[in-house]
Amino acid sequence: MERKRREGLLGPYIREYWQTALMFLLFGGIFALVFSLYKLEPEAVLYAMVLCALLTLLVLAFHFQSWSRRHRERMRLLQNICLLTEELPAPETLLEADYQEMVRSLGKALENSLLEGQRKQRENMDYYTVWVHQIKTPIAAMGMLLQREDTREHRELQAELFRIEQYVELALSYVRLNGDVSDLVLREYDLDPIVRRAIHKYAAQFVEKRIRLIYEPVSVKVLTDEKWLQLLIEQLLSNAVKYTREGAVTITVSQGPVLRIQDTGIGIAPEDIPRIFEKGFTGYNGRLNKRSTGLGLYLCRRTAEMLSYRIWAESSPGEGSVFSVDLHREELQVE
Repeated sequence: MERKRREGLLGPYIREYWQTALMFLLFGGIFALVFSLYKLEPEAVLYAMVLCALLTLLVLAFHFQSWSRRHRERMRLLQNICLLTEELPAPETLLEADYQEMVRSLGKALENSLLEGQRKQRENMDYYTVWVHQIKTPIAAMGMLLQREDTREHRELQAELFRIEQYVELALSYVRLNGDVSDLVLREYDLDPIVRRAIHKYAAQFVEKRIRLIYEPVSVKVLTDEKWLQLLIEQLLSNAVKYTREGAVTITVSQGPVLRIQDTGIGIAPEDIPRIFEKGFTGYNGRLNKRSTGLGLYLCRRTAEMLSYRIWAESSPGEGSVFSVDLHREELQVE
């Protein structure tokens, strides 16, 4: 392995230092020419040329060893160049010193840029958090006013108000997922209460659209973050309600455990399925439904990745969709 690595470096080394080798050989040739002009014996001239050639090869061999070692050291530093710029090897030439100074300057600029990006991200996070809490006050007040009368118009307004509240939560979740600080807390939870809270949140939507909800209680424990898993389930239920006009939404948990949310909605076009979890992708259904943002399923994928879950979808146009989440995680072994 070491021999192959050296052979791989030999070509670049020759291309870099061929002029030096040629210069040594040229000097040897000059000495040989001078000796011949003085009519020395051919053996003496040849002997001088051989000595010059051997000396050149010996110097280049030692230099190649040093060059290879320094190359390997630079490759090691390259793995963590942002952290190890102060551990660069001592420069042997002025050119190398100039390059190292450039690297340090770029590293400092990158560090400052990252710190500034983190600062702006925290400011945005603080702003959206305050905004969400402030906007919830008028939303709650409007909800209380609408509950004073039980009319069809008021129920429709309550449904639209609920959607506004969900979009507000969606915006905050998006900012949190793309932030540099995670509030992830992994513990073992019963799955049933988490699913029931998500169902309760969308109960009014199921009643309004007269869609049946089928769910059998389960006795399954999962290693997860309760808040983020509930957000994931809520987003999948939101999609199921949005694109189902009649029929039922069925929630099942199979061995694994694998959580499945199946609906009898309009389904997804086959060409859209590979891209439905992409950010901002709305697909054919999204173009029909002008209110689609293309963020709901993207947040589902990001949340699943954060929790180390796998999520996928199966669907046929006109026959509904099935979204599956593999909730299995490798248990941590404490040694």
